[in-house]
Amino acid sequence: MKTRVTGLGGIFFKVNNPGKLGAWYKKHLGLAVEEWGGMTFEWRDAKAPKKKGCTVWSPFPKNSPYFGRGKQGHMINYRVANLKQVVAALKKEKVWIDPKGIEKSDFGQFAWIKDGEGNRIELWQPPA
Repeated sequence: MKTRVTGLGGIFFKVNNPGKLGAWYKKHLGLAVEEWGGMTFEWRDAKAPKKKGCTVWSPFPKNSPYFGRGKQGHMINYRVANLKQVVAALKKEKVWIDPKGIEKSDFGQFAWIKDGEGNRIELWQPPA
């Protein structure tokens, strides 16, 4: 099977106080936490060094609905090259796909699925 995921797009996790915890990470680990509460780790593509990419790190409020229903405390965002193809293949494989389907924004295209244990996962195709 051809690899569908090209890398980690982000790590998101629920916390009691995102601002306070962000400040802790900034003070103790030197993370460059931005005004919006998270940060991006910038990197370059190994096969195309001129191509930039990033991985997002972001704490979310404990009551955030972004991770879907339930008590899931984290969500991983996986980068994909062609979200439409990946979603179509997953649909054929009977993987649960959020009924919202693919959402588009200035940050790229997003879709959500659940893994074999019911954990919500975000799939992301960055903008061109």
